[in-house]
Amino acid sequence: MAVKREMWRRRLMAEDKGGGGTFLPPSIEAAWGLRERPAKGPKPGLTLDGIVDTAVRLAAAEGLDAVSMGRIAKELGVSPMSLYRYVGAKSELYVLMQDRATGAPPELFPPDAGWREAMEAWSWAMREVYHRNLWMVRVPVSGPPATPNTVAWWEKAMVALGRTGLDEGAKISVVLLVAGFVKSDALMNADLAAAIGASGEEPTVVMARYSHTLRRLADPARFPAVARMLDSGVLDEADEPDVEFRFGLARVLDGVAVLVDGVAVMAGGRAVMADGEAGKG
Repeated sequence: MAVKREMWRRRLMAEDKGGGGTFLPPSIEAAWGLRERPAKGPKPGLTLDGIVDTAVRLAAAEGLDAVSMGRIAKELGVSPMSLYRYVGAKSELYVLMQDRATGAPPELFPPDAGWREAMEAWSWAMREVYHRNLWMVRVPVSGPPATPNTVAWWEKAMVALGRTGLDEGAKISVVLLVAGFVKSDALMNADLAAAIGASGEEPTVVMARYSHTLRRLADPARFPAVARMLDSGVLDEADEPDVEFRFGLARVLDGVAVLVDGVAVMAGGRAVMADGEAGKG
């Protein structure tokens, strides 16, 4: 086993190709302070921070599709090739943009908070980050958290689950589940907001028109459940944005609670058995 571990260690070192032992691109290592950030490029004042800030500004103003090396270079008054001294690829730039826009997590919950209260606070705060930066929901997932701010948010979620009794693998799974729900909700809201904005109508008008159209199309004999839902009037007006998020988050955490309670029951059973064995002795 020791020989195999040494072989893997040497293989990993070779794959790292002279990096800082992280297997991360130089630009991401720079975000962690593992490499010096070039202070000046071919054009005085060109920095990695300036490139990332420009990219975030473009995404916020025009959407993620507006972000390209050519466009950023134009905004900064440099050649596109000069940017590659700081960022090796657009995928790296996306990672740095997310880290910059996400920012460090605030103090979300007190140390004595229960896991559910803490995860609710984490989820609402993460939702706020997405809603401030809706372009982030369009960024392709390129891997697990690997930048200072994203890892700090991950740390907060793991701390929130610290006293659940879940093992580390289950905690990670819960974080992925909750984070996935938060991002999915933000993506749906971004799409709906774009569709409603393109219509030029108020949300209530759009929903009323949709309800009317569906009533004309959905034959009650063929779609009786849909017809009953339409007759209830629930689609006649647009819900407040928080309603569906609050409902969905509660249901997700209800499921996590079942898992946590199950672990507690199993732990209690083991304790009873241990006490019984001790009594026999």
